Amino acid sequence: MSQSHIPAGREGSLEAPTRHPLAWRDPSFYDEAALDKELERVFDICHGCRRCFSLCNSFPTLFDAIDEAPSGELDTVDKKAYWDVVDHCYLCDMCYMTKCPYVPPHPWNLDFPHLMLRAKAVKAKKGEVRFRDKILASTDVVGSIAGIPVVAQAVNAINKTETGRKLLDATLGVAVDAPVPDYHSNSARKQLAGRELAAPATPTAETRGKVVLFTTCYGNRNEPDLNIDLAEVFEHNGIPVKIVSQEKCCGMPKLELGDLEAVARHKETNIPALKQAIDEGYDIVAPIPSCVLMFKQELPLMFPEDAAVQAVKARIFDPFEYLMLRHKSGLLRTDFEGGTLGKVSYHVPCHLRVQNIGLKTRDVLQLVPDTTIDVIERCSGHNGTYAVKKEFRAASVKIGKPVMNRVAKAAPDHYTSDCPMAGHQIETGLPEPKEPTHPLKLLRQAYGI
Repeated sequence: MSQSHIPAGREGSLEAPTRHPLAWRDPSFYDEAALDKELERVFDICHGCRRCFSLCNSFPTLFDAIDEAPSGELDTVDKKAYWDVVDHCYLCDMCYMTKCPYVPPHPWNLDFPHLMLRAKAVKAKKGEVRFRDKILASTDVVGSIAGIPVVAQAVNAINKTETGRKLLDATLGVAVDAPVPDYHSNSARKQLAGRELAAPATPTAETRGKVVLFTTCYGNRNEPDLNIDLAEVFEHNGIPVKIVSQEKCCGMPKLELGDLEAVARHKETNIPALKQAIDEGYDIVAPIPSCVLMFKQELPLMFPEDAAVQAVKARIFDPFEYLMLRHKSGLLRTDFEGGTLGKVSYHVPCHLRVQNIGLKTRDVLQLVPDTTIDVIERCSGHNGTYAVKKEFRAASVKIGKPVMNRVAKAAPDHYTSDCPMAGHQIETGLPEPKEPTHPLKLLRQAYGI
């Protein structure tokens, strides 16, 4: 691997990482020969570095393929292995944000996750996406059908039986031991419709003091209590909450498939509604880190010239990020009448870490008296739909095992993650059954509300 492009005396970059806009509407983005050349360039650099071997399974897959090749170099690797590397990437961004020394502005200009996204987009453009993957990514459609009262009851019951899970395995390739969420007919949007605290907003230098809630497809249909707990906590702190006028999936599941046209269609529903809320003086919050990241990072990179997208980027917040901003101005209640939370094992999801906002959930929870927070900054291995797919289940458990072991060893009063799916992934690896408790519920519990 040549290092001729590196300035003398410098190995890697010391500057903060930056990202280039995603040129997904340029025909060259889908040029397979150009893609293959870029994959070779990046994979060769990765081979010479190997700092990411401990992250997702993309890197061990790549390095094993190189080490087992006749020459021990990339030039004799079967190109089929390239696509195995792509399939193992779930766009967590951890390599970009925490490990890679060659991200922009370094002249080698590596953006491994977005290169994998480009490869997925080429695959999607050719119609080479599995039916199973399309179904798992169609969260709005599945949620609206499974959310019908009778259907929800049936789906939930079937998913809890051995026969039902074997059927899911046989028909869709959903692993029998993977966590599968329940569906609720009484959605969060139904429960919160027309609700807004009749109190004046109290703005600060960084917050407007009232929020519109993007419930997310998971938070709406699978765990509506996430949104109810958020609304209760925010309103307890004098922050009026109302749901956004209309919403579709944020687009992250479609992004992970490389279906960028579908992402664009979802954006055409979500962005106008969110921009209207901003124009009416609201900030935006959402209870799922991946959904917040979609609006903070991925959509702005896909639509860099869209003023509405950029406006949403500037005014969307993680819930605990927002609460800590209020605390800075002395506007967060600290009269925790519900008592201590005790010992809490707190897993920080990858898509929260890459927002680069610090450990705001920890900071809020440790305001509760006599509460200790053990922070775990490792991937749980869930990663969207990755952990439920039969062919990736073993890899996902291996990735998440250090987190599971650490929670088990700590024997905390509570364990938690901002990503509810990560919480349930951890649950599957504990020696004794114990459900996770979301940080919003923990905070509500501490307030005694």
